[in-house]
Amino acid sequence: MPEEDLQRTKFLKLPFSFDRDKLEEDLSRIADDEWINHFNVKACEKRWCCVPLRSVEGKKDHIVSSPHETFEDTEILDRCPYFREVIDSFNCEKTSVRLMSLEAGGIIKEHSDGDTSLEDGMVRLHIPIQTDPEVIFTIGGEKIHFSRGDTWYINAHVRHGVQNKSNLRRIHLMLDCPTNPWLEKVFKEAGYMANKKPKYGDPGVTDENVREVIRQLKSMGTKAGDELAEKLTAKMGREPAGLRDS
Repeated sequence: MPEEDLQRTKFLKLPFSFDRDKLEEDLSRIADDEWINHFNVKACEKRWCCVPLRSVEGKKDHIVSSPHETFEDTEILDRCPYFREVIDSFNCEKTSVRLMSLEAGGIIKEHSDGDTSLEDGMVRLHIPIQTDPEVIFTIGGEKIHFSRGDTWYINAHVRHGVQNKSNLRRIHLMLDCPTNPWLEKVFKEAGYMANKKPKYGDPGVTDENVREVIRQLKSMGTKAGDELAEKLTAKMGREPAGLRDS
């Protein structure tokens, strides 16, 4: 099943907006030498870097996000009161929280961050602090500009990339939040459409694959084979053409 058939909401604007001037004020508290180059250098053109505000054990030089580690605020967040207010306004746990920067003219090549969607149990939120209409995300083939000061969800499990065609350095506050009932309610009220579940559990399994398995089971001429073929036929929702007994 094609990925585009599985992903119904690739991005979503959530009902949270923040003070642009206060966001900029806290951004000014970040020193130039606190920006760390992203580890995936092959995925970008020009500089892509970040500042950890919450990281593994609160380390200000640790930018790798892992769901199995202990996350704590970094000392950088201590001097950014409005960032903390923004982060605390989301009624859910936060793991990695980072400022993400893409240099003017920069490109983040299309890629996929596995298991990073509402259904996967990890929500990724973007709050643009410094941006321009010429900063464009491509998410699952769709193009979108994330407006400044607003809150945007991206299904990062879908292939996505960014082009900064402006003369401005693009900077987002990015939060990774484990899914909880509060988030699910917010998303539903914002118009979220849940992903369609793969018919057979694995998106790589198609009706044609199953038809071939049913043919092979029936050709065995055994009771067990016939029973399993019947179960698979029921799973498909109808008996596939060409497989009915003549």
